Amino acid sequence: MKVIFLDRDGVINTFPGRGNYVTGVRSFSFLPGSIEAVKKFNEHGFKVFVVSNQSGVAKGIYSQKDLDAIDKKMRSGLKKKKAFLDGIYYCTHGSGEGCSCRKPKTGMLEAALKDSKGSLERSFFIGDSFVDIETAKNFGAHPVLVLSGREKLSGSGDWPCQPEYVFDNLLLASYYLCAHYGR
Repeated sequence: MKVIFLDRDGVINTFPGRGNYVTGVRSFSFLPGSIEAVKKFNEHGFKVFVVSNQSGVAKGIYSQKDLDAIDKKMRSGLKKKKAFLDGIYYCTHGSGEGCSCRKPKTGMLEAALKDSKGSLERSFFIGDSFVDIETAKNFGAHPVLVLSGREKLSGSGDWPCQPEYVFDNLLLASYYLCAHYGR
């Protein structure tokens, strides 16, 4: 089975900026092509999971109820275009809490892979930051960086680790991965 792990902010929806958070449905907006990309993964037999650190809950910046409302909006927007997620996994802990789920630890990916009955050889993690790339490498998934959020190609000389693939956005990543690893 093929599995796509997606970070959320900067991959599916607009990146709110360093140090900022998507705090509610009003601040959540899909990036161009992201719904189409999820649909393409669905159509090519990939299980698709969101795995995202959301420490704003632990910090009291937004509530679990706000996060649930964002999920509902995201799922509804996808459903309107006949796309879907197989699961959403969040770490809502603060960075100092020592949990096993906060990226770059692999707890969320382990749970999603177990739930999907997927195989590690066919797993890709698509993110917009080096925490995502490090998480993919820690887990053994293929790391894919998209430049639609935190990281930019102009900073590639300072990248602490190298992804296997780099794309401008999730849609371009989906075209490549589906053509090379899809059904």
